[in-house]
Amino acid sequence: MDHSRVRLGEGEEVFGRAVGALFAWKMFDVGWARLLPEDARVEVGATVGVLARHYGFWSLNLSRVVYGIEADGPVRRRGFAYGTLPEHGESGEERFTVEWHEDGSIFYDLYAFSRPAHPLARLGRPFARGLQRRFARDSLRAMVRAAGGEGAPGR
Repeated sequence: MDHSRVRLGEGEEVFGRAVGALFAWKMFDVGWARLLPEDARVEVGATVGVLARHYGFWSLNLSRVVYGIEADGPVRRRGFAYGTLPEHGESGEERFTVEWHEDGSIFYDLYAFSRPAHPLARLGRPFARGLQRRFARDSLRAMVRAAGGEGAPGR
């Protein structure tokens, strides 16, 4: 299980930019990966691929959006999650949310759990974990840029 978050700023304007960025897949603007198709819509059942260059080669991993998130309780949340498909090197789920807390703070939250599904992923577990940590770090930075936020560490 991996959980990463970053403070993007405060208020409705930051929340709106962050939600827009999330649903435009801006968390994948990391420089070494891209989403396919590039204009994929975030809707339950949509299949997307992440084409990534790492450790000197390219990989394509497929996932499907499995649910959306729209909550207006004490913490206002917008987001979605996707689950890996059999062609993916890992078996698991990744959830992407933007949260507006009662104190006005806006956060980007990334939660993932997975286990190796492909024999190479099992053999290269330390490398796969390193890649997952790299994506989390770079994804947080991408959302800070996209939302025009502050980038303070999460709580």
